[in-house]
Amino acid sequence: MRPTVHAALLLALTSTPALAQAHAHTPPQITFGPAPAIFPPGAQMAVLQGDPSSNKLFTVRLRMPAGYKIPAHTHPTDEHVTVISGTFLVGMGPKLEEKGMLTLEPGGFITAPANAAHFAMARGATVVQVSAMGPFSLTYVNPADTPRASASR
Repeated sequence: MRPTVHAALLLALTSTPALAQAHAHTPPQITFGPAPAIFPPGAQMAVLQGDPSSNKLFTVRLRMPAGYKIPAHTHPTDEHVTVISGTFLVGMGPKLEEKGMLTLEPGGFITAPANAAHFAMARGATVVQVSAMGPFSLTYVNPADTPRASASR
């Protein structure tokens, strides 16, 4: 091999771990705080990557208590959800209906298409990871389901 090829290969091999660790998080480093007020009270959120208020890719984790429900809503972009722990139930449609919901266990994955009404529920304490393009927006199908900004957190 020529010296320039060796240098390029060495640079690639030594640079890759640094790039891979740029957004690395281990569970003890993940700090959860109250979820934004657009979510029903009781959930906690941690931002792992990006800024959900910007127009770029972001990744968050949402921690929900047992029985937590997110009424039917839409997002303007696709939402990619991976179950980290617990059991996450998801349904499509304009109204939360427990019958017929898809049950996802840890490692399960679903994409909720942009502008498609969907709803969710946690069976047991559950953590999901969500990736999407920002800015994050959530619109409830039934405006009466929108949590009040004054709700206690």
